[in-house]
Amino acid sequence: MSKSRIIDAVARVTSTKKTATEAVNTVFDEIKKSLKKGQAVFIADFGTFKVAKRKARTGKNPRTGETIKIAAKKVPVFKAGKSFKEMVK
Repeated sequence: MSKSRIIDAVARVTSTKKTATEAVNTVFDEIKKSLKKGQAVFIADFGTFKVAKRKARTGKNPRTGETIKIAAKKVPVFKAGKSFKEMVK
């Protein structure tokens, strides 16, 4: 499902597509802002978005076989909630 399909689904419940677009964009923006601050985002019956730290490591360039250093970094992760996992089963 794409972002535009989510907006269309929300628009069926709200008054206009413009209102739905603003609502969906606001939700996504707030999730991004919280993650940027290092804060987890918990959505009941859905799951948790948080930032995980990956350690620096060595890897291999698959084309040349050369050993390379991969820098440490932060990545966003999502962990599905129990009821969401059960629903998907």
